[in-house]
Amino acid sequence: METSISKHEKNVSTVIHLSTFSKYFIPFGNFIIPLLIWTSNKDRLSFVDENGKEAINFQISILLYSIALGIIVIPIVLFTAWEFVGFADLLEHNTHEINFNFEHLSGLGVNTLVLIVAGMAGVGLLLMDLFCTIIATLRANDGIVYRYPLSIKFIK
Repeated sequence: METSISKHEKNVSTVIHLSTFSKYFIPFGNFIIPLLIWTSNKDRLSFVDENGKEAINFQISILLYSIALGIIVIPIVLFTAWEFVGFADLLEHNTHEINFNFEHLSGLGVNTLVLIVAGMAGVGLLLMDLFCTIIATLRANDGIVYRYPLSIKFIK
């Protein structure tokens, strides 16, 4: 099958995968640029069609995983911050001493543990995005369609 894939198809597929890094320079560039390249070439080039679907599905999956992580983390951060504000009586305007009230910090250990795990999951998502995109770029350049791990098939 490798002999039937032209150099042009390999180059366009490589650019599709590489263009997902544009999210670091352009908001939603990881969706817009690959989508433009893919839709302009998908009817003519089957290899580009497969790679475009894979790249876009993976970027949508990473976005959804990040949103889910944010939905879990944001309330914990807000409640933890609220508990931490109660830790020190800094809002007493008529006193010149700081009284530390440690009874407000009872749930802080569990929240901190959840935040550490969520932070590690966020870093894991970032690393998975970086490494898988680089691997997919190299494979597309070799004429191989790379199947991203944990990618949900939105576009079939």
